[in-house]
Amino acid sequence: MSTLRLEIVTPEAKAYSDDVDMVVIPGAEGELGILPRHAPLLTTIKPGELRVKKGGTETALAVGEGFAEVTGDRVTVLTDLALKESQIDESAAQAALERAQARLKERDLGDEDTAAAEASIARSLAMLNLKRRRRPGA
Repeated sequence: MSTLRLEIVTPEAKAYSDDVDMVVIPGAEGELGILPRHAPLLTTIKPGELRVKKGGTETALAVGEGFAEVTGDRVTVLTDLALKESQIDESAAQAALERAQARLKERDLGDEDTAAAEASIARSLAMLNLKRRRRPGA
């Protein structure tokens, strides 16, 4: 069986690099399942859960906004956030969510500040949803 080369890159570092069987990306229009020999594609991604399938196991990462490019048997994801469940501090993510929600309630908030608060909410929710969904007994 053939594989895909998956590279996930954030501004800080290469967050993931491996040959995988399949990747499911949270695209702007819904989830995208990418298998080997997928047609070339360039799409935006939204904050959510990116799932990687390799050798019968599944790994999930919380990702932020960004882009995904599929070319041949390579998938490149450029995103502002990529964290495995073990890397997520649930209390810090909850605090960031609450701060951003409070910021949105402020009067005279400009367009840039509103967009930044909304982006922070989306990233925090992506992390919290992954952390809570992967919790034993959840």
